[in-house]
Amino acid sequence: MTIRIPIGDIPGFRIGHAQDEAGATGCTVILCGDGAAAGVDVRGGGPASRETDLLNPVASADAIHALVLSGGSAFGLEAAGGVMHYLKERDIGFDTGVAKVPLVCQSCLFDLQVGSSGAWPDAAMAYAACLDAEKNETRRGNVGAGTGATVGKFRGVDAMMKSGLGVSAVAIGDFKMGAIVAVNALGDIFDAESGRRLAGMLAPDGKSLADTEEAMLESIQPMANLFTGNTTIGAILTNARFDKTELTKIAAMAHNGYARSIRPVHTMADGDSIYALSSGDVAVDINVAGTLAATVMSRAITDAVLSAEPAYGLKTARMLQEAAR
Repeated sequence: MTIRIPIGDIPGFRIGHAQDEAGATGCTVILCGDGAAAGVDVRGGGPASRETDLLNPVASADAIHALVLSGGSAFGLEAAGGVMHYLKERDIGFDTGVAKVPLVCQSCLFDLQVGSSGAWPDAAMAYAACLDAEKNETRRGNVGAGTGATVGKFRGVDAMMKSGLGVSAVAIGDFKMGAIVAVNALGDIFDAESGRRLAGMLAPDGKSLADTEEAMLESIQPMANLFTGNTTIGAILTNARFDKTELTKIAAMAHNGYARSIRPVHTMADGDSIYALSSGDVAVDINVAGTLAATVMSRAITDAVLSAEPAYGLKTARMLQEAAR
């Protein structure tokens, strides 16, 4: 039987955030202590990422020291430098014999259309997120990588809604697993457990939700400039014992959580990516872990849209729910 727990209760990880609210961007840092095994599965057609090849099962690195989820599109990739500086100060990294080199992976979402196109996470912001991670407080909504996150963008900015950062975590005895995700999707968001549409593309009246998939099927002609600026990025965290080959499979299975909750998903206008990180030594069947990863990820996606606060003139899922009562 699973019980819900704070994601900060998963040992071996510390999560912190920093953001520029005026610029509508931010970053979330997951510190992995002296290192955690990690895998990744990238399904979207437009990812912006750093050090992804480290996680290839045939690459030699067995662990990473931090993961950064950020806004800013490819501009935001400079944020990882701040995390490397923080880790270097604490003598954390891969020992080359000459120096310890921190191994920091990163994925970015596109939020440049929300606040300022000239604002993105930099090294200073990421360093601040590392300091915030020392508190290891569970935060969600308009924080970190979720600061400028939006959904339902097929018909442009006038029809999109505010989203955010979501988390979900559970325990089964000693086994703990959680998901953290910044939901910035082209498509609509559904509660996987009830099937209810929660957020996405607004109808012309601005008071109800339209159907993005239906709108896409109105014309099958290639679109010269599909409204881009998307990407849902997330991570699975666990204290179970897995190597990076197994974690790559768990990350792939976690994408089932995306598919249950985001429609459409994995388009060429998205850079959808999921990491899976393992910090512990609890023995767990990989099929159980992968199945649970999809569940906690879908719950985290629901949390991301329900915890979002109105900002930048954009409506939220809770606003629509309250208006419908």
